[in-house]
Amino acid sequence: MSAFSVKFLAPNSFLSPITNISATRLYANPSQTAVPAPPQAPEEITAERLEPRVEKKGGYFVLKEKFRQGINPQEKVKIAAEPMKLFMENGIEDLAKIPFEEIDKSKDTKDDVDVRLKWLGLFHRRKHQYGRFMMRLKLPNGVTTSAQTRYLASVIKQYGEQGCADVTTRQNWQIRGVTLSDVPSILKGLDEVGLTSLQSGMDNVRNPVGNPLAGIDPYEIVDTRPYTNLLSQFITANSRGNPEFTNLPRKWNVCVIGSHDLYEHPHINDLAYMPATKNGRFGFNLLVGGFFSPKRCAEAIPLDAWVPAEDVVPVCGAILEAYRDLGTRGNRQKTRMMWLIDELGVEGFRSEVVKRMPEQALERASSEDLVDPKWERRDMFGVNPQKQEGLSFVGLHIPVGRIQADDMDELARLADQYGSGELRLTVEQNIIIPNIENSKVKALLDEPLLKEKFLPEPPILMKGLVACTGNQFCGQAIIETKVRALKVTEEVGRLVSVTRPVRMHWTGCPNTCGQVQVADIGFMGCMTRDGNGKVVEGADVYLGGRIGSDSHLGEIYKKGVPCKDLVPVVVDILVEKFGAVSREREEGEE
Repeated sequence: MSAFSVKFLAPNSFLSPITNISATRLYANPSQTAVPAPPQAPEEITAERLEPRVEKKGGYFVLKEKFRQGINPQEKVKIAAEPMKLFMENGIEDLAKIPFEEIDKSKDTKDDVDVRLKWLGLFHRRKHQYGRFMMRLKLPNGVTTSAQTRYLASVIKQYGEQGCADVTTRQNWQIRGVTLSDVPSILKGLDEVGLTSLQSGMDNVRNPVGNPLAGIDPYEIVDTRPYTNLLSQFITANSRGNPEFTNLPRKWNVCVIGSHDLYEHPHINDLAYMPATKNGRFGFNLLVGGFFSPKRCAEAIPLDAWVPAEDVVPVCGAILEAYRDLGTRGNRQKTRMMWLIDELGVEGFRSEVVKRMPEQALERASSEDLVDPKWERRDMFGVNPQKQEGLSFVGLHIPVGRIQADDMDELARLADQYGSGELRLTVEQNIIIPNIENSKVKALLDEPLLKEKFLPEPPILMKGLVACTGNQFCGQAIIETKVRALKVTEEVGRLVSVTRPVRMHWTGCPNTCGQVQVADIGFMGCMTRDGNGKVVEGADVYLGGRIGSDSHLGEIYKKGVPCKDLVPVVVDILVEKFGAVSREREEGEE
């Protein structure tokens, strides 16, 4: 298949020095985060239903004429003009020359800036920053260099108050304030520092997530970086654009698990690689179908499939092709991959994946799961020893993931001066500086940035705080999230004390970019009425989300709480559910 054009590493080169597999405890339990499979597909699934809905024309996949009834508006935009031509055929050069006031006069160019540019990672902030864009990068495994960080800082710096950067919940950079006329030069600059924004939005594969401690953790199972890098290279054809996978029915998430901590959140990904051995070979069991949406949230389920390390990319391609070919394209709330799995049944979907494997074969799952289900998940803050003797990594708290240009420059300097010029981003929106000589740790901790802004040991309630963009920039967000999340957490922290971190996630709307369903306490933005009947910003409060090997999605605890009333609600939850103690009571006992 032409899609499989990435050169594979030799099998042994996938495994950096890791925990000795032969000495690792093996568990015969089902793959981690498994939930019962949905009912098997009805017998009436016909050959006609299994006909691919797309065909290749002019180098790009398009929806066949016979399947265009009842499709959603986004599919119509893709049919009207191929989004990837803006990149692969340099359409962005011409588009960037059009005065922005002229853009909206043509439906085609308006669709370009509002929809098709998302294939280049550019999101027009029409509602709150008209004429400006958020740009989302590809950053496999969350690994970034000081040179890349400096370049991104230089881009946002030119936009003044409009410019800033965010660490995302997929270990990624997003930069804000970008103007269309600057995009061609920014894309060239990204390429020069080894970055790309290609295929990071809309109906594409999102940033491949891996263990943020890959290669440096004494307890890791496998270094995930070779896999996430290969997946990213494959999906984007080494940043040149890969039209094999740019016309999916919806977005698609992938992660590779490298540690017992499950930092990568496998249960909420469309495809998760769970490390497992089989007959003395190292490889991965596969979980499929995890996703969030306003109408449904589903945990990933076992595909009953195991692949050796060298088949990580081919099986990803086969799964993507099955989804591309057979996924429905009507109601956008019912087009994620799990809907297709529900329709075909796990075995039916699996058989379609097998058909698309290079050898049309796929082994059944292994019982030798390498993830320890009893492992207590570690946080990554502060100073921690690496597997490399004499080196440590330092985890820094980035309040709700927001960073300004000067602070990015300073982080790059610290990475160069104290480490190896590398930074690691986490899905909790924080940053790790790895490879620090132990003799330099104290000097790093004394740096003003670590004393004043990005604390290695933040207050306990701040440790698990996550927030999406909110309505400061995002047109879909109902409420402001980042500033409010910090303020509510600070106020709660003054009222009660807890003995362990409590993960609190904020999301501005039901699209749940802030992943509230995996939080101990989640806040989903809504409009509600206060005690006087006035319509105000509020939040639906979720409770009970768990991560790790006993993962579980949280459920609604209380709907429509006005934001101004959240502090006492959170205090009550912390006291009743998490053993918090009133500060007044604590001080009295002392």
